[in-house]
Amino acid sequence: MGHTSLDKIIALQRNPANIRNLCILAHVDHGKTTLADCLVASNGIISGRLAGKLRYLDSREDEQIRGITMKSSAISLHYRNGDQEYLLNLIDSPGHVDFSSEVSTAVRLCDGAIVVVDAVEGVCPQTQVVLRQAWLENIRPVLVINKIDRLIMELKLTSQEAYTHLQKILEQVNAVTGTLFTSKVLEERAEKEKIEERESGTLSGDQVYDWSAGLEEADDSHLYFSPDQGNVVFASAIDGWGFSIQQFAHIYSQRMGIKTEVLLKTLWGDFYLNAKAKKIMKGAQAKGKKPLFVQLVLDNIWSLYDAVVTRRDKEKVEKVVTSLGVKVMARDSRHSDPKVLLSAICSQWLPVSQAVLSMVCEKLPSPLDMTAERVEKLMSVGARRFDTLPQQTQELKRAFLQCSSSENVPVIIFVSKMFAVDTKALPQNRQRPLTQEEIAQRRELAKQRHADRMAADQRAAENHKELTHSGTPQEGQPAGVSTAQMESLTLKDSKPAEEETFIAFARVYSGVVKKGQRVFVLGPKYDPAQALNMLPEKYSASDCVPEVPHLSCCSMESIYLLMGRELEELEEVPAGNVLGVGGLEEYVLKSATLSTSPACPPFTPLNFEATAIVRVAIEPKHPSEMPKLVRGMRLLNQADPCAEVLIQETGEHVLVTAGEVHLQRCLDDLRDRFAKIEISASKPIIPFRETVIRPPKVDMVNEELGKQHKVAIIHQMKEEASQGRSSDTLHVDPSGLVTLTTPNRLATVSVRAIPLPQEVTRLLEISSELIRTLEQVNMSLREGKNLDISLSTVEAITELKGQLESLLQGRKWRNTVERIWAFGPRRYGPNILLNSVEGYQRPSVWQCLSRGDKVGEAGAQATVLRDFDNSIVSGFQLATLSGPMCEEPLMGVCFSIERWDIQSSAASQKQDSMEKDSISNEAVVEIKVEGSSETTPQAGGIASGPSQARRRPDVSSADCYGPVSGQLIAAMKEACRHAFQAQPQRLMAAMYTCEIMATAEVLGRVYGVLGKREGRVLHEEMKEGTDMFIIKAVLPVAESFGFADEIRKRTSGLASPQLVFSHWEVISSDPYWVPTTEEEYLHFGEKADSANQALKYMNAVRRRKGLYVEEKIVEHAEKQRTLSKNK
Repeated sequence: MGHTSLDKIIALQRNPANIRNLCILAHVDHGKTTLADCLVASNGIISGRLAGKLRYLDSREDEQIRGITMKSSAISLHYRNGDQEYLLNLIDSPGHVDFSSEVSTAVRLCDGAIVVVDAVEGVCPQTQVVLRQAWLENIRPVLVINKIDRLIMELKLTSQEAYTHLQKILEQVNAVTGTLFTSKVLEERAEKEKIEERESGTLSGDQVYDWSAGLEEADDSHLYFSPDQGNVVFASAIDGWGFSIQQFAHIYSQRMGIKTEVLLKTLWGDFYLNAKAKKIMKGAQAKGKKPLFVQLVLDNIWSLYDAVVTRRDKEKVEKVVTSLGVKVMARDSRHSDPKVLLSAICSQWLPVSQAVLSMVCEKLPSPLDMTAERVEKLMSVGARRFDTLPQQTQELKRAFLQCSSSENVPVIIFVSKMFAVDTKALPQNRQRPLTQEEIAQRRELAKQRHADRMAADQRAAENHKELTHSGTPQEGQPAGVSTAQMESLTLKDSKPAEEETFIAFARVYSGVVKKGQRVFVLGPKYDPAQALNMLPEKYSASDCVPEVPHLSCCSMESIYLLMGRELEELEEVPAGNVLGVGGLEEYVLKSATLSTSPACPPFTPLNFEATAIVRVAIEPKHPSEMPKLVRGMRLLNQADPCAEVLIQETGEHVLVTAGEVHLQRCLDDLRDRFAKIEISASKPIIPFRETVIRPPKVDMVNEELGKQHKVAIIHQMKEEASQGRSSDTLHVDPSGLVTLTTPNRLATVSVRAIPLPQEVTRLLEISSELIRTLEQVNMSLREGKNLDISLSTVEAITELKGQLESLLQGRKWRNTVERIWAFGPRRYGPNILLNSVEGYQRPSVWQCLSRGDKVGEAGAQATVLRDFDNSIVSGFQLATLSGPMCEEPLMGVCFSIERWDIQSSAASQKQDSMEKDSISNEAVVEIKVEGSSETTPQAGGIASGPSQARRRPDVSSADCYGPVSGQLIAAMKEACRHAFQAQPQRLMAAMYTCEIMATAEVLGRVYGVLGKREGRVLHEEMKEGTDMFIIKAVLPVAESFGFADEIRKRTSGLASPQLVFSHWEVISSDPYWVPTTEEEYLHFGEKADSANQALKYMNAVRRRKGLYVEEKIVEHAEKQRTLSKNK
């Protein structure tokens, strides 16, 4: 197919039924970009010979060098399938785990996906991830099994073995889809049951549980990949061939006279051809016959490879060429590389682009086929239910489903990411080809200029003869001035052209987007219900905007068609298309929803699979260039969906990225594109967490610890803890209960730290978003507002509460869940503050479940305490945000407040004189404040009688922000830290799961590298039918830098790891450990100076933060003198 004109594509954009928005998803190095090359070559954009070598959609230099895709890029292709013409908006996405955020941005804009799987490696970790991403976004996948030539050339499989191998790969892919489907069915089933229970009231006691999980009735046949359904293509993109069973069914139905429908059903599966009876029969495996697929399809391909590549049999090749009816050029057949001849034959016989594109057109949905379920999922943000949204918003669903391009339909666009483009590459700045008249005009100008210059030179020479002394020629001067002016003008013009321009990568879901059109930009927290109340009727984006939160207006200055490395300017784009929008950099940070209707809700945020965990601090080489760096980091933050940029309290500029390759790319971008200055990056800042554990039962040499010894250690820790502290305000009891009094002696808190079970910590970590929602609901209830939360959120909170109750069982945790006071740090972290104060009934954190604030009729004291309630929570939040070991956040710790007294100032007055002198100032202040509204302060500290009890809260609220609340926050923080130190404390390290594919001969070296870096192998298994081993291991993030490079070096590139952040793990060694038992002295020596991993990590963090590090520094290191020398 020749090169498609722009007009043709614009015409095709108007027919949404024939548009296909699709992305290519796969594990790294499974051949996505090569496949994309073959599809691009079918449109004549690149030469078919270069397909696979050029990697056209990898437009960045570092992508070409590394050989991996790092960003998703789109291109529009035209394809004629039968009598229909289709427009395919193809997005190529990265496969490397560091760039999985780019996959999320691509998947959101598509309706379908091509999942590519390597025929040798099969389903890899990233394949599972992309299948899950496609599933979560409700888009339909089709499968391409690529690199089948490797089965022939590398693994040297026979066609029969290859058939078995391909079957296994299909099973693996379908298994992943099956698990996703099962979980969905079970969720729906559970929801249905809950609704039924509500409707029928309580179920009768003798109800028999129905064990069928609803999986039997659910139809999942359309989900699975099967060649006979036409959603699988077998291909070798590098050799340019690919086929679906349909193609062979057509070929053989003409040749053998068997109906195409019959062949379609029998070409894949356990069928064979009975030559005598000329019938297709079942049971090939049992009878030891060749299956049809092997006999009619694979054997042909194997014999072609055998003739062309292996044996180079010229006669056989000529026979094949004539029988296939393909034309091979003489230079191809004479070429020294047999692969050239092979791809020349295959690309005509079974062109991969035709097989894949026809499958895409037939199997993937058009924008018109968008399901109502997907629309509702996109439009319901956070805890909101779709049916609780305003009526006008719900009406927009129809616009989505119709995908209409008429004038009166509201425009809805979703921007999934912003990407930077060099301004010179924009179509309006590109050099356009000159017309004949312009060329003639320029020729005349050039002649004129040449003649002028010759005349000027002649005059200058004559003047020179006349004036023998050196002088500047008068006439020559103006010419010189004009050239200088010309140069300055061109310089002025070229300066702004160096800048980067941001273009939004977007899709139109409804309406027609026109150049220069004004639209609303809806921020992620925008609430359509609130805005509709504030805005007048029939309000449009062209009017000036009143102050509506999270809503702004902008005009789309230019709209582009994305063509891989190039952009084409358009005037308008109808619904259902992918496009680029210019002029939004001021309004959109990373992603946004644009609409002409203020009733449109913001779309649900993209779900990123990768966690950004690698942090580095960045500073410019020359401090004067700091503003450039700040601006560059702002641009980088906008251009990369996953990178985060923060300024820490210390003033450092920190860049947070998803992994080493991603970090390298971000730093290169900063240097070369955004900041354009020399920068220096610190060593990666590795995150740790601090926790406490139950007292260990064995010591460091695995000897049983005696009772006395345990007590001795705890006493020793208490002594250490209380050293240098004023013991009159702090008391540590042997059981680990810490009691602390505020400096003004008005409040006392007793806190105990208890380690949470691992499962609870994990649950709290997974549910952080839910806990955040819970906290928001509680906040609004406290303020007296009523939030409308969706049923699913209430169910999720109930489920979380139930799970916590089932995990926290036993005498120690009795009634714990009801007594949870707060979560922390930042109110949603994996630590718990527990209310164990006797006689203090405070509203539960689960109050939103019972709706109605059922506070018990608590006494007056409870009311007083409730005023400083916030101070206690704030102290806990501060304590959990930075622990005592190295100021890192805490994790998995439960702080139980067992006593909390606030004495009245009168009681503090009655204390002995010495104390009274020390705190006289504060006491005076307290007496004045409290005395002003309370006529008779009681000696006991609790005001008796209802009138005083009622007035008491006002007193404290007047004093709430005074010294007492501040001192209470500090006391609470200190008490938590001491309680933490009174338990055996440990560091927690972030861990990667690491999947490595390696051959048997380099297995030992892989183990060596893992062992050296504190890694631990979980399991290894051999892949059936190959000599590859899959090793699954865990590795601390702290040890992972340079890991991938080292493994490649040690294994000569035969093994490459995939690192994905997995979990936090307690480092078993105690950072403060010193030998105490006899066995430990014998084993470790008196100094115990063997490397303590936890201490090494802790000191590194303390050193980085500028905290005190206890280490011995040798000042005068002389050569050791032995006794014999000194004689």
